[in-house]
Amino acid sequence: MPPTIQSLINFWHLAANRAHAASYTVLLEQLLNGLVVGSMYALIALGFCLVFGVLNKLNFAHSELFMLAGFLTIALVGLGAPLIVAALLTCVVTGLFGLVIELISFRKFKGKDAHVTAALSSLALGLVVIDAAQKIWGTEPLSVPWSTSLRTASFMLGDIAVSWLKLGTLAFTLVLLAGLHQLITRTQFGRNIRATADSPEAAQLLGINVKRVNQYTFVLASALAAVAGIMLLLRTGYATTEVGFSLGLKALAILAIGGMGELKGAAAGGLMVGLLEAVAFHFGLGRLADISVWILMIGVLLVRPAGLFGSGGLHKEARA
Repeated sequence: MPPTIQSLINFWHLAANRAHAASYTVLLEQLLNGLVVGSMYALIALGFCLVFGVLNKLNFAHSELFMLAGFLTIALVGLGAPLIVAALLTCVVTGLFGLVIELISFRKFKGKDAHVTAALSSLALGLVVIDAAQKIWGTEPLSVPWSTSLRTASFMLGDIAVSWLKLGTLAFTLVLLAGLHQLITRTQFGRNIRATADSPEAAQLLGINVKRVNQYTFVLASALAAVAGIMLLLRTGYATTEVGFSLGLKALAILAIGGMGELKGAAAGGLMVGLLEAVAFHFGLGRLADISVWILMIGVLLVRPAGLFGSGGLHKEARA
């Protein structure tokens, strides 16, 4: 074979190998992005799941707490608070706001139509939160007041550029999910939640303060929404009033995928959707990424109407 042709063949193989390695590297980076985004979805879905599991009612104001957390964090940093302090204060304030939602939209509604009334009331309260946020911070996205180096700092792992922020966010979320699982399954507080989810009347006869359990559940769920909102803020670098509604709907779809009231299903469903969107983007199907959650939900419900992890959720765990 002439040297020129052999050289061209060698060059072609080298280029193909490099292209394959680059594609593999990009895929791994996209999968990491998917896990980070999926963990954020999981935290939002877990908040919905906790309230639904205990009260058998959907809190449609929950996603607006996710939105509100981003603006509160920016406001506190703007007042001079360090980012970590601002994040902690945001979680506390958002958790307390969950008590307001419980008082206004859930505590007073009882009877056979209570779940519909509570859902509509929480939806209306969520719209009030959106309108108030737009009046205070405006309708345009609000950029973070700190350096972008926090989002861009990274290190090389082989050929893959790994963001410190993404890695830290993912690790923190996984620890938080593990801690939540231990809280629900291993502590007295968790047993009270599961007993109340199974039967509020029986739990009250056993001496459990059902009203307080409901309040603590809302605080915990709202704090999880705040953590997810701060994660999105750190990842994107801005807060907007439009994000709560869209991600709230996606979280409800994830809830259906994993199983209504099933904590493991909410966590697994969030990670699955994040990875599915990442793979769709990698293979040039970006337009399908946003609807992939709905495609997955339809497919899962056709095969398993109760969701991937069956039915029962907190109720089933309480009886186990």
